[in-house]
Amino acid sequence: MSKYSEEFKLSVVQQYLTGVDGFKAIAHQHGFCHSMVLRWVGLYRAHGAEGLRKKCSHYSMEFKLAVLQCIWNDELSHLQAAIKFNIRNPSILSVWERNYRDGGIDALRPRPKGRSRKMTAPTTKPEPKRDDENRSRDELLAELNQLRMENAYLKKLRALVQAQQKATPPAKRK
Repeated sequence: MSKYSEEFKLSVVQQYLTGVDGFKAIAHQHGFCHSMVLRWVGLYRAHGAEGLRKKCSHYSMEFKLAVLQCIWNDELSHLQAAIKFNIRNPSILSVWERNYRDGGIDALRPRPKGRSRKMTAPTTKPEPKRDDENRSRDELLAELNQLRMENAYLKKLRALVQAQQKATPPAKRK
């Protein structure tokens, strides 16, 4: 559900079109940004009452490219292009533009939403476990030293936690 109903948007547009108040005065009266009034009036002028209706759209790659080319060729702002092409969210145009500049035309392709159905295969294979008999003496000593360091670290950590618990008195019960 949208934040503002179609009837409310239409009443705000009609209030502006009467010519009594400007964008900022109407926006201040209703408690929102004047750019919203500007966008609603532009959509109403370009598309009529249909421009104020809620719209859930998925845009094709060709449509996105056409919008971007129109912005660049006609030097339109994102708001002007959104009004011209009946796009409800003008900020999506900057996302399309960034994606196009970073990844080319393929970055404009619509992607399915949500999580992929299958897990992808791991890129690296885990190293196979080697038997202790097949490992060299240096490898075994290195592993032994690593395990000793881990063990000493955990003992020191446990001692620090116990010392800290003894230093702080327990909370008194009522």
